[in-house]
Amino acid sequence: MTGHAPTGAGPEVSVDLLIIGAGPTGLYGAYYAGFRGLSVAVADALPEVGGQIAALYPEKLIYDVAGFPAVRGQDLVDRLAEQAWRWNPTYLLGHGVTRLDDTGEGVVATTDAGARITAGAVLVCGGIGNFIPRELPVGSEYLGRGLRYFVPRLHELAGQDVVVVGGGDSALDWALSLEPIASSVTLVHRRTRFRAHERSVEQVHASSVRVLTPYEVEKISGDGSVSEVVVARSDGDRITLPAQSVVAALGFIADLGPIEGWGLDLRRRRILVDRTMRTNRERVFAAGDIADHDGKVSLISIGFGEAALAVNHIAALLDPARSITPGHSSDA
Repeated sequence: MTGHAPTGAGPEVSVDLLIIGAGPTGLYGAYYAGFRGLSVAVADALPEVGGQIAALYPEKLIYDVAGFPAVRGQDLVDRLAEQAWRWNPTYLLGHGVTRLDDTGEGVVATTDAGARITAGAVLVCGGIGNFIPRELPVGSEYLGRGLRYFVPRLHELAGQDVVVVGGGDSALDWALSLEPIASSVTLVHRRTRFRAHERSVEQVHASSVRVLTPYEVEKISGDGSVSEVVVARSDGDRITLPAQSVVAALGFIADLGPIEGWGLDLRRRRILVDRTMRTNRERVFAAGDIADHDGKVSLISIGFGEAALAVNHIAALLDPARSITPGHSSDA
C-alpha cells in the first residue's frame, strides 16, 4: 500500500466516522478509528493523501516523529496510509467538504464533487485548511497530462525531460531530487533571486540542473500530453524546451474556506476544542494543526495523540457501551 489511496466509489457513503483531511493526523485517525471498531471515510480536496507533507516536502527528512530517527516525508505518508489500510477506510480524494448538516443522530456532509456522506460523527483534521495550489497562468489544459503541482513519487518522472517552475524551497527541492533520475531538469523562475534556502540555491547551481532566470512560461504544447515548453524573458528572448513533465511549484493558498461557515468557534483561524477535542457543535471534533486549545503545540506527534483522544471519545459517544479507555493494541 502506498500513499496513493483510491477514491471512494459512488456519491452516497454511510459510515460511523467521517474524517476531513488526509494528512498525517487524518490518516492516523483513520487507523485508530478502525482499531476502535468504527467504519471510516476520509475526504480531502487534494487528489493524493498526505496533505501538506506530500504537497510541499515529500523528499525532505522529518526528525521529530517518534520511532523514526529521520524519515522522508513521503515515506511517512506511505507508512501511515499502509497502517490505515488494514481497516479498509473509504477515501474520497478530490472531494472538498462544503457543508455539515446535523440530523439529530449524526451529521451529513456534502462535498464539492457531489458526494453525500452520512456519519455518526466528524473529525476535522484539515491541517491549515484548504490547500489549493497556485495555478500556472498558462497550460492548465495539460493538468494530469504532463502538468502537475506536486510530485509524491519521483520515479514517475524517471527518464523524462522535466521543467520545474518556481523559486521557493519546494521548486529547488524537486529539481535536486529529480536530477539523478530525469533525463534533464530545467528550473525556470521569473526573478533572478530565489526565495529558497541559500544552501539549496548553491546546490542547484552546482548541479546539472539548467537554471533559467528571469524567465516565465509563455506556452505549453503537445499532442495530447506535454511535449515542449516555451519560456520567455522580458526583453523578448525565448527558449523552447523539450519536456514531458512540468512541475509548477508556485506555492499553495491556505484558506479555511467552507470551514468558516460551519458554525464552529474559531480562534487565530483555528477550531477551538475542549480537552476531549470536541468543538462547540454536537458530534464534530477536531485534531491536528486545525485545532486550537490553551497550551497548544503544533507538532505531527501531538496531532497523532489528539486524533486518538478524539476517536476514543467519539467511540463512546456513538456507543455508550464502549469504554473511552481502550485496551492496548498489543492485546488485539
